[in-house]
Amino acid sequence: MPEASVSILDRWDTFYVIIGSSSAALTGLMFVVVTLMPEARRRAGVTGASASAFATPTVVHFCAALLVSAILTAPWIALWQPGLAVGLAGLAGLIYCGLVTRRFVRATEYKPAFEDWLWHVVLSIASYLILFVGGFTLRDDAADALYGIGAATLLLLFIGIHNAWDSVTYMAFDMQEPVSVEDKRKR
Repeated sequence: MPEASVSILDRWDTFYVIIGSSSAALTGLMFVVVTLMPEARRRAGVTGASASAFATPTVVHFCAALLVSAILTAPWIALWQPGLAVGLAGLAGLIYCGLVTRRFVRATEYKPAFEDWLWHVVLSIASYLILFVGGFTLRDDAADALYGIGAATLLLLFIGIHNAWDSVTYMAFDMQEPVSVEDKRKR
């Protein structure tokens, strides 16, 4: 009997292999970008506080998507086991979102705009809340829970992509030192 209920996870293998692989690759890419942009970070005045409010959550979201992908492709005996793991991951994500929200409120170097609140806080909380609920309802309503968990995991991946792009373009373009008219003429 448990094998039949767990076999529903088999239909999601390809989805989670794609999401997990993408998340892992993008996490690695974030490390490369952060390492290669020290001068831009210095000019932008990006400190550890800014990184913990903007860059670190991006890596956490990628890692959460990777974790959910690993959980749902593991060989489980019963659905309550991956459900518990996903539910706890969602709870951990909600707690982390609380910390990120506190960092946003206390930010002094940069005041988050509406788009920052939407992507870094609102959508992140929604994703982790769906993971939390989906995880704990997986055993009783597997089909709906799996679609919710899949949507939340994909949203975490897109949140990470958006936030990574936003951070990189901010450091690369918005925080460039102003070029004087004389410097422009010399070029």
